[in-house]
Amino acid sequence: MSVLRRAKTWEVSDSEDSDAEKKHDLNLDERSQTITVSEEDEAPYNKCNTLQSSPIQTEPRQTSALSPPRQHATPSPARKRRNKEEVEADREAARERREERERVRTARTREKEEGKQEQQRRREAAENLKSLRPENCLKSLTVRIDPALLQDGGSDILLDTLATFDWRFSIESHQLPHSITWTRDLPQGEDSLLEEEQVVLVLGLTDFMDTVVSVKKMLDSNEEQTGAGSFLSPILECLNRDAKKVVTLLVTDPQQDYRADAVPLLDETLQSKLGMENLDVEEVLVYLQLCKNISLVFLNGWQEVTNHVCAVTKALSKRPFKLLTERAELPFCVDGSWASGVRVERDGSGLIQVWSRQVQQLNRVSPTVASTVIAAYPSPQLLLQAYQSLDSEEDRKSLLAGLLVKSGGKERRIGPEISARVYRCLTAQNPQLVLD
Repeated sequence: MSVLRRAKTWEVSDSEDSDAEKKHDLNLDERSQTITVSEEDEAPYNKCNTLQSSPIQTEPRQTSALSPPRQHATPSPARKRRNKEEVEADREAARERREERERVRTARTREKEEGKQEQQRRREAAENLKSLRPENCLKSLTVRIDPALLQDGGSDILLDTLATFDWRFSIESHQLPHSITWTRDLPQGEDSLLEEEQVVLVLGLTDFMDTVVSVKKMLDSNEEQTGAGSFLSPILECLNRDAKKVVTLLVTDPQQDYRADAVPLLDETLQSKLGMENLDVEEVLVYLQLCKNISLVFLNGWQEVTNHVCAVTKALSKRPFKLLTERAELPFCVDGSWASGVRVERDGSGLIQVWSRQVQQLNRVSPTVASTVIAAYPSPQLLLQAYQSLDSEEDRKSLLAGLLVKSGGKERRIGPEISARVYRCLTAQNPQLVLD
């Protein structure tokens, strides 16, 4: 087929060739006119109409697809120049932002420092509280013994017992002879020692009788003397220097037994040796105990003296922790959660649990009954006000009797017995009153 077409094409005459060329030139002119019109026309619908009206549709599409898209140049907006006030306002805003960031950074740093300081305070408070516990406080006590006591052969019992318990003790001279004192190491950061008020004076029977005779002479003369020539003189001087001192006289004599009947035996001894009557001896003892705050304990030998010294040492080790709990606003509410106490915060949270525990302390009052009472009267003050608003005693006793207690799906009333017991507990003036 291609050979035939070529043959036909070769047979075309020159005139026909010229006519074909003329037609081809006309088509090119029309095509150029159509493209020119479509480019100059700005409206898209005119362009579409022009392309549709052109006799040749395929070739213009190919030409427009091959030609690069025309970019419409959009002028850039002119930059607006700021005046001096706007520049200053922007600078002021930037400065305020910097200051705000600096304040936030400073506040965070301060919070971190406060948190560290609070942790340090809590750590120190916990360490101080731990050091105040009896088992730790006992390690900071030192028993100071006067060398004059070591002249007695029975003093070895005291030294051996202290060494067995691994307690600290020292042999030091005292202004008050034959005495035993205690010192306590202060917490960290304080180098000095704290001397306890307790003073124990160990006397033999003969020395004690000399003291009794000196006191009796001083009372008979109605003059405040120093009791010169007896053991009473240094004791009074010690009390004059420090009125807070608590002196205890341990009267011991291995030849006598004072555990069961100490004062009568002492009276017989004084009567036989000094001619003093029982009333005179009692007068001397009352003067020492009430007027001079000097306690008297009659013991049998150094073993009982050692037991007394150990008891005083243990009591002194428990003293700081007891003082710490007594300084609290509510001493019966210790810090922490345990079987018989409730923690009370500084803002007062926990007081309603304390009120519930107080009601539960009464005999045969269950937690359900206590919760019913505190639901009706959330504080003891409200319950007391309710009692005061009633006129008769019977109405006050039966105020809580009608409250319903729900337990195990059942309902019952508190009853007049428990109601009267709560009333007596809150209003009774006699501390020895039996509530049941």
